[in-house]
Amino acid sequence: MAPYAPARFIDLHVVQPVPASLLNRGEDNEPKSMLYGGVMRSMVSPQAWKRAIRLDMEQELGEHAVRTRNLPLKVAEALTQAGWPAELATFAGAQVVRSASMSGLSIETAQRGITSALLYIRRDSLDQLTDLCQEHRQALEEGLAEQQAVAVDTKERKKTGKKDDSTPAVLPTKQVAAIIKQRTATINLFGRMLAEIADAGIDGAVQIAPAFTVHQSDAQPDYFTAVEDWSLPGQSGSAHLQTGFFTTGVLYRYTTVNLTELIANLDGDHNRALHLLTLYARTFIDSLPQAKRTSTAPHTLPHLAHYTVRDRRPVSYAAAFERPVRHAHGGGHTRPAIEALSEYARQISRLFGTRHLVAAGHAALDETPLDHLGACHDSFDALADALTAAATGKETT
Repeated sequence: MAPYAPARFIDLHVVQPVPASLLNRGEDNEPKSMLYGGVMRSMVSPQAWKRAIRLDMEQELGEHAVRTRNLPLKVAEALTQAGWPAELATFAGAQVVRSASMSGLSIETAQRGITSALLYIRRDSLDQLTDLCQEHRQALEEGLAEQQAVAVDTKERKKTGKKDDSTPAVLPTKQVAAIIKQRTATINLFGRMLAEIADAGIDGAVQIAPAFTVHQSDAQPDYFTAVEDWSLPGQSGSAHLQTGFFTTGVLYRYTTVNLTELIANLDGDHNRALHLLTLYARTFIDSLPQAKRTSTAPHTLPHLAHYTVRDRRPVSYAAAFERPVRHAHGGGHTRPAIEALSEYARQISRLFGTRHLVAAGHAALDETPLDHLGACHDSFDALADALTAAATGKETT
């Protein structure tokens, strides 16, 4: 099948009201924020939303990946459960990272030998690596015996972040590296950095911007208590007092998918790329970070999703909200935010031109079609199908 043309970049813009919530907190345990347009906005980091999207997509696909630094410890744990002596299992786990490349992956010896870099691998890689250890158990036993017989410079081994160059690789490097380099759909979408293994890194086909409120939104205090149900005489009724913080507001969310990059990551599998594009669009619209959900339950849906398909470069509409949106007469920021987005789209089309705009469309809670946002679709599912069809150059109704 020939490569699809001319569409390559699919932008997705979402306007979503969210009530009292704490979707993403910073190191001070308070809601993340950003200064934009001279006022403070509530913010949700791309990493927080990306994780929610990844987990939802993996559940849908039945294909899971993990981000971990504990690979050697998990291998050792699996082998111990399989009946291996603890010392041999630990040596085998260390050998997995030692044998992953010619010089091995960097480890943190002061932290039980976890990897210095956060690995992003298929979840079933653990089973494959433990099976490989089982296959080479004799070589691992001989390697452990040799290690025990050699005097080790204890001071040098305790230095954090040093590779264990004193121990030779026992497992076959090509096989270990091949297992670690395997990808899932989400790895192909979001990319992976792993410089220590040749060809393990991959450029992500997806970019996600920080979500932010289209208006000023300051953190609001929430003083709360936990009641002691078994209070003793003389004790107060509260066992715990604390002040938490939450935010409210209408978020602008933006992501872009490079279809060309995604097809390349999938080794030219166009049908697979289009399936993932549709699923990603649906999941991006529907997903929500899960922080503090038990005490806020902020399970809203977007009021608007708008897509554009372009053949030159992606275009964010974040600047539509550089001037904070003022609430409508009688209250509410959602409708003014949607109108601001539509007007900005008009201005961008005038200024930038439409020769590289292949298609556009939207779906909104209000069924009245919006000017300047392209075709009006009845549902978010229909919108996802339409943007995928537009990305292939096919016409939709």
